[in-house]
Amino acid sequence: MASPRNFDVVILGTGPAGLQAAIHAARRKVAVLVLGKETKSSLFNAHIENFCCIFKLSGEEMIASGRQQATNFGAQFADQDVLHIAPVQDRFQIELENGDTIETRALIIATGTRRHQLGVEGEKALMGKGVSYCVDCDGNFYRNQDVAVVGGESAAVDGALTLTEIARTVHLVCGRLDVAADLRARLLNSAVHIHQETEVVAIEGDKAVESVVLKSGQRLAVSGVFIEQGAKGIMELATALGIRLDDDMKYIAADKKQATSVAGIYAAGDVCGPPWQMAKAVGEGCVAGLSAAKYARQAG
Repeated sequence: MASPRNFDVVILGTGPAGLQAAIHAARRKVAVLVLGKETKSSLFNAHIENFCCIFKLSGEEMIASGRQQATNFGAQFADQDVLHIAPVQDRFQIELENGDTIETRALIIATGTRRHQLGVEGEKALMGKGVSYCVDCDGNFYRNQDVAVVGGESAAVDGALTLTEIARTVHLVCGRLDVAADLRARLLNSAVHIHQETEVVAIEGDKAVESVVLKSGQRLAVSGVFIEQGAKGIMELATALGIRLDDDMKYIAADKKQATSVAGIYAAGDVCGPPWQMAKAVGEGCVAGLSAAKYARQAG
């Protein structure tokens, strides 16, 4: 395996918070890498009407402009989702969906929030009774049981692979697989039962999950359903790194420097809670970028 690539600051997220963080960190002449897929940003398809000094500019155009600004200052970009992050001595090691590994002195989480719920019959009633939204948090409760993972991107596929070491049978239900070739190959060579070009239309059970119903009418007998859409979210990342969440256990707690409870890790934007406004995200991204760059210099 090749040696990990090293950076001073790695930013997770290509939305307004992540891009602003990249601009300010790169201006401090530290090595910056931004991870994430710009088309997955909530800004990409947004209609902008209340951001100061910006008028009649699409979200896609704003992302392209911000990315170019950050690039001009020296930031690098990789359109990859993150699978795992772990502290290694005084750095953080990050595993990407394409199999690459990178290391960084400082980390900024600006992934935004993602829609978890499927909105299907039985989901709300069985939440916490077999319905989960975090394999890393709840997977061990289903040891030697039959489970299903719903989703076709990196979080779902990585979650399904993790569950093969815990559960008896693992089903993956998705419309289509949208992951890097390395992660796809690992999935296809695993024991996961893949159900593509379909979707879950209902989750059944009395006091706990008993099965999921697919669009075709097929029923999968399972005791656990993990809804993992998109890339890894707040709960997965926070759980793995020991980051403290807010009192409601929904968002990352950060101070005025956007520092989290873990030294070297910063957060900005929607991951820190409402209001869901680009102005807030950009401001927090600015502070996080400056703070992370300062930390990286001092740690270097």
